[in-house]
Amino acid sequence: MIRLSTATADFPARLADLLAQARETTETVDNAVSDIIAAVRARGDAALIDFTTRFDRMTLTADTLRISPAEIEAAAAAIPADLHAALDLAATRIEAFHTLQLPQDLRTTDAAGVTMGMRWTALDAVGLYVPGGKAAYPSSVLMNAIPARAAGVSRIAMCVPTPGGVLNPLVLAAAKRAGVNEIYRIGGAQAVAALAYGTASISPVDRIVGPGNAYVAEAKRQVFGRVGIDSVAGPSEVVVVADRDQNPRHVAVDLLAQAEHDEAAQSILITTDAGFADAVAAAVMAELPTLPRAEIAGASWETHGTIILVRDWAEAAGLIDRLAPEHLQLMGAGPEALFDVVRHAGAIFLGRFCPEAVGDYIAGPNHVLPTGRTARFASGLSVYDFLKRTTFVSATQPALEAIGAAAMALADAEGLQAHGRSIGLRLGQ
Repeated sequence: MIRLSTATADFPARLADLLAQARETTETVDNAVSDIIAAVRARGDAALIDFTTRFDRMTLTADTLRISPAEIEAAAAAIPADLHAALDLAATRIEAFHTLQLPQDLRTTDAAGVTMGMRWTALDAVGLYVPGGKAAYPSSVLMNAIPARAAGVSRIAMCVPTPGGVLNPLVLAAAKRAGVNEIYRIGGAQAVAALAYGTASISPVDRIVGPGNAYVAEAKRQVFGRVGIDSVAGPSEVVVVADRDQNPRHVAVDLLAQAEHDEAAQSILITTDAGFADAVAAAVMAELPTLPRAEIAGASWETHGTIILVRDWAEAAGLIDRLAPEHLQLMGAGPEALFDVVRHAGAIFLGRFCPEAVGDYIAGPNHVLPTGRTARFASGLSVYDFLKRTTFVSATQPALEAIGAAAMALADAEGLQAHGRSIGLRLGQ
């Protein structure tokens, strides 16, 4: 792992190296993705079937691209009662929080008599990509689908790869709980292309959300403009700020919870106490062998894991804003003081009893968050991603007389005479 201290002369240079560290995949997939998208646009369902045979080792027909209602029901019925209860609690909390985000329309009439405002309307159709293969993420289904439903989106089409033809019951149960019944057993760049451009069996959507591998991320990048996307997400990350009164093992497991996502994930501890830093580092190494994903978490910690020793919490606040992490845990007796001054983080978790993992599943706010320091300018997924704003203006003749001359002068200055004339004619000029 990496050890830094703000007290050393080389800290600025070493921090700059940390910030510049490339954790994204080095795999070049843009040309391959372009070819896949072109094939789907040209051949539609036939291309989807061919790619599914090639990549997921299963043969489909146009009639079996979509997972049937009976298959969804059977999968949901196979889930143990305790998991059903957990899904329901998570879904209920996510729905409650995102419903509170719904914005109000705006309407006002100014002193000139001009009425203006802004109206919010939901997107017509959204595509949800759910990863398959190495891991299944029912929580991702809930976090992406429920805000869309809360926003009022009427159609959600979900794509999930099923390698070898194996359906993940928990993913389908989560989709059923979130009210998603249009589900296709396709994945990869071809699924993104189908959602963006449509095929005979799959109608196109207006926005595509959800995580995926390098091919999915590149496909989302390439179809952006044709459709909206949530983001092109990079590897996950957490910054944990903890004082010496915390339990080193708790902090170590919090760091490893992020590291076990994949080898490119990054876990960072910021503390003022060198002895505590050593204790956490030792606890990480003691905990690692007990994890089923020890190889992945170990590679992440060895290459990207970082401990930064600071002189005071004011230094910590400045560092946090430079790191702009996806997840931020503030552990200590009074985390609110640091919370008040931190400006850049995707999601913040306050106190020793609120680990980041609670936000991944059950807290309520969304776990789809900006990565790779993009929290400097981006936000996590919300109902706003499934809404659009339309402004409107209404003017009477007296109102136009009050403001029209200024508009005509500006139009003339820009050399756009028809603009000015369209106003002047209504004013009898």
